[in-house]
Parts: sequence; structure tokens; C-alpha cells
Amino acid sequence: MKFFIDTANLAQIKEANDLGILDGVTTNPSLMAKEGIKGEAAVMQHYIDICNIVDGDVSAEVISTDFAGMVAEGEKLAALHENIVVKIPMIKDGVKAIKYFTSKGIRTNCTLVFGAGQAILAAKAGATYISPFVGRLDDISYDGMDLIAQISQIFAVQGYQTQILAASIRNPVHIIKSAEMGAHVITSPLASILALLNHPLTDKGLAQFLADHAKSNA
Repeated sequence: MKFFIDTANLAQIKEANDLGILDGVTTNPSLMAKEGIKGEAAVMQHYIDICNIVDGDVSAEVISTDFAGMVAEGEKLAALHENIVVKIPMIKDGVKAIKYFTSKGIRTNCTLVFGAGQAILAAKAGATYISPFVGRLDDISYDGMDLIAQISQIFAVQGYQTQILAASIRNPVHIIKSAEMGAHVITSPLASILALLNHPLTDKGLAQFLADHAKSNA
């Protein structure tokens, strides 16, 4: 399973990359705004800056909701760098845009997926990735992991090549469960990735080893 970081913060992207486990980055307009990135030129440059840090796929999201707008934006984004994957919303014109980009050899990430039917449509259109939002499903008392498992089963049975990118990850358990349920990729805040490092018995064991070493060298 690949690890993406869900942020537009360059310092966090670099930290995750330096850890040695980073495979890519996902962003969206909200994450860009959080970093104070305003204006088309600044956003485009920021995507290039991200691509210069990580050697992996970088999802760059369109903001148009009509077919022509998504195509125009997507082509401009894809031209920025070979690592760019155009992020398209799961709407009718979005599916049409995914099919168009697929025919042009431009990779896509279908975002805001909340149902298996949506995942099937995106896969049929040729999406490189589909992004089910597990945390947001949990927020409305649905089990997001059930959706990951359902899509994983359908894709395996049907032979779809689209990769399942578990998004809206809220904690390290989401990451572990995504791996169990067959997600190809997770995208997560840095904090949830770093939380995978933590276990009290590791801390206790290391403290004991260091204490014993100190005694033997006293």
C-alpha cells in the first residue's frame, strides 16, 4: 500500500519524504488556502514546488464543475509536471472529464467518492485513482471501511485497474484498516502517519535497553 500525505504544507511534505515512506501527495483548494496560497500563478508554482520535493504522484484539483472548465483546468495542471494527477469531482461532468483525460493519457483522481456505484463509474471512465472519504462517512455514522472493502471486492471481481485511494483519514487505525480492506493507497495528514510509530511497549523496551546499557558501562 502506498502512502500519500494530504497537505499543501511544504515542510510537512519534506518531513514525510525524509522519513523514506512517502509515495505521493494529495491537495485540494482548502489545503492551498490553509497555507495562504492565493491566485492562479501562486497555486501553479506551489504545485511545481511540491513536485520538486517528492518523486511521486501529486494530485492537483480542478475547481470547475462543468466539463469544458474541468478539461481546460486539467490540461493546464497536467502540463506543469509529469507527476501531476488531475483531481476531478465525482459528478456527471466529472465522469465525462475523466473519460476525456483517459483518452489523452492524462492520469486522474476521482475525488469525493462515497458509494460503490460512484466508484464503478469512475473506474469505467478510466480513473487512475478513486478517493473514498472514509472519515466523512464515519462522521455520519456509516463505516467508511465497509466502503473500502466493498469497492476492493468489486474491483477484484471485475478486474478494474483503478487504484483505491483511501482519503479523509483521521487516525492511524484508519490507515491500518485501509491496508486490511485492500486499499492501494492512503492519503493522510502527517500526524496520523507519525502516530503509526508509537507503541508504549516500544518506549518501555527502549528505556529498559538504554538503562541496562548504562549500568553495564558504569
